[in-house]
Amino acid sequence: MRITLHPNFEKSYKARIAKSTKLILQVEERIKRFQKNPTDSVLRNHALKGNKKGVYSFSVTGGIRILYIPVSKDQVILIDIGTHNQVY
Repeated sequence: MRITLHPNFEKSYKARIAKSTKLILQVEERIKRFQKNPTDSVLRNHALKGNKKGVYSFSVTGGIRILYIPVSKDQVILIDIGTHNQVY
């Protein structure tokens, strides 16, 4: 699967994640897992509703989520990362 980073994702990553080595490693591991198998139950991957319809989310940790938009079967755009309150 090909992953593209939206500028908003890059900005959020830098502000919210890049300061913690532990979080950086967790994000890298979850993105690799997502690339290998997006339906892995550990990711808790799901579609969002309401004003976020068409957007999907998967978990990095209990509190950190990554939001993405599927472009095709083999490509997604990561659009945001952060805590539940930051991304929803």
